[in-house]
Order: sequence, then structure tokens, then C-alpha cells
Amino acid sequence: MLREMCKSKIHRCRVTETCLQYEGSITIDETLMGAADLLPNEKVQVVNLATGKRIDTYVIAGESGSGTICLNGAAARTAEPGDEVIIISYCLLDNEAAQKLEPVIVNVDEKNQIR
Repeated sequence: MLREMCKSKIHRCRVTETCLQYEGSITIDETLMGAADLLPNEKVQVVNLATGKRIDTYVIAGESGSGTICLNGAAARTAEPGDEVIIISYCLLDNEAAQKLEPVIVNVDEKNQIR
């Protein structure tokens, strides 16, 4: 049996922009991606704390140190710049590994810089 577990999350970051005219995804500051162990094209769930909306999308690397959190394409309809979101990644683990997993939690300030 495999369990789907929370691998990492970027907690309470702020959406910096939205770009409706894009194919889709979320652009994340590459520094934040590294801290949260996220790879380009990795599936993530984005939870909007202002609206309660949850979406699944994939990651695109943004400029390192920029604080960029940009929802693209249809995802742009789920948040406004300034909304706080949680970006969560998951992994599949067998029961033994799942019991030992300690998710990475990246806390950021109001400019999406790591605390």
C-alpha cells in the first residue's frame, strides 16, 4: 500500500501577480522552490486562504530571490494579487517511509522571503 503524504509546503505566501493569458501553472521564486524541495513541472496544490479555493497545477521556476508567486492561465481566476496561499506538494510512500516522513515547511514574510 502507498500513502499520499504532504512532502513540503510554502506557508502563507502572497500572490504577487496573475497572468490569465498563459497556458497554465504557478510561477514560484526559484529560491522558494529549492527550500521547499520543488522541481519544475512538479504537481502542487494551491490553497487560497481568502476564498478557500483549492487548485492543482504544476510549477514553473521564477527569478531567484524575486518573491514571485504568479498564478497563470485558468489558475489566475482563483486568486488576486495580495491573497495569501499555501502551496503544498505531495509524495507517495510505502507505510514504513510514510511514518518517518517529516514534511518541509517554508515560512515566508510579507514579501515572500524565507524567514
